[in-house]
Amino acid sequence: MAAGSTKVVVAALIGNGLIAITKFGAAAHTGSSAMLSEAIHSVVDTVNQALILFGIRQSKKPADEDHPFGYGMELYFWTFVVAILIFAVGAGVALYEGVEKIRYPQPVGNAFINYIVLGAAMVFEAVAWWLAFKEFERRRGHKSYFAAVRESKDPALFTVLFEDTAAMLGLIIAFAGIGLGQAFEMAVLDGIASLLIGIILAAIAVVLAYECKGLLVGEAANKSVIRGIRAIVQSRHGVKALNELLTMHLGPDDILVNLSVDFEDGISSEAVEAAISSLETEIKNSYPEVK
Repeated sequence: MAAGSTKVVVAALIGNGLIAITKFGAAAHTGSSAMLSEAIHSVVDTVNQALILFGIRQSKKPADEDHPFGYGMELYFWTFVVAILIFAVGAGVALYEGVEKIRYPQPVGNAFINYIVLGAAMVFEAVAWWLAFKEFERRRGHKSYFAAVRESKDPALFTVLFEDTAAMLGLIIAFAGIGLGQAFEMAVLDGIASLLIGIILAAIAVVLAYECKGLLVGEAANKSVIRGIRAIVQSRHGVKALNELLTMHLGPDDILVNLSVDFEDGISSEAVEAAISSLETEIKNSYPEVK
């Protein structure tokens, strides 16, 4: 697990925890449905980051007799739990609050407090988002954003980036819903804002669940890694053919490699053993994530 990912998660955890407290205070004082949805959203995000940190810690446990390939996939499991929480709690409560406010609209009181809290939350979220985005950009290289997410094996990073993006969108929508509701004296707009926040959270949760599901069931290494390993094997003296090359990520920085190789006829068993040992050393030196 890259240290950058852990730093991003810790920053998001601290930011969301502080934001949640202020949002709940504002929601209780003003009665805003959108603000309450945002407060619950921040609590869910805080819990999510705690779960991701727990998953990172668990994934670092050394291999043992019961788990000979280690615990790297613990991170994938806990990230999948995060996606479920976002969908079930974050999106569910926001949608419920939105429907209730649309059915029984009530004007938001002391809206100025909401604006102050939302503005402060935007600053905190912007800092957390920027840290996550910078780390994502560093890992992305020359890939498109879509390809970078699809090929990423570190769910901690793109989960926090997605959560922070959803949080920023949610804050903008809540700000607009409260402001427009006041300007046009339409309390129902506060409920509509809550509904939109719920829809965004549900969409983010579905994307995260899909990406984490692929990692949980076992994804191959990136194509560049597979090509590199193939080239190393095929260039080795004494190798007649590479029959099969199988890879699977057991964690963001933990790849299992399985090779089926035909050696040239007439080679001694000692030469085969030496060639296998040399191949293993070169592959691990070229790709340290191959454990």
